Amino acid sequence: MTQPTSAVRDNTALHRFELDVDGSVAFANYRRTANADIITHTETPHALRGRGVASQLIKGALDLIRADGRKVIAGCSFVVDYLQKHPEDADLEA
Repeated sequence: MTQPTSAVRDNTALHRFELDVDGSVAFANYRRTANADIITHTETPHALRGRGVASQLIKGALDLIRADGRKVIAGCSFVVDYLQKHPEDADLEA
């Protein structure tokens, strides 16, 4: 798997978590509620697919959500699948 050029960041202006990899940006859109972030869509550029980038993005997003003391609501199928495969993050589910 290619290493990112920077860590996952919260782009609050665009309401998305972002991860730069090989000059492209993978992102996960969210809607913020009082206590939780609803991740509504995860997008990985075609050239980066199949390399674990989306999983790395969601892991980083969950780390940021946890650090902020918030919960997550899986609003897209990728995040639902990720949370099922990573029970260690189940405490974040709203």
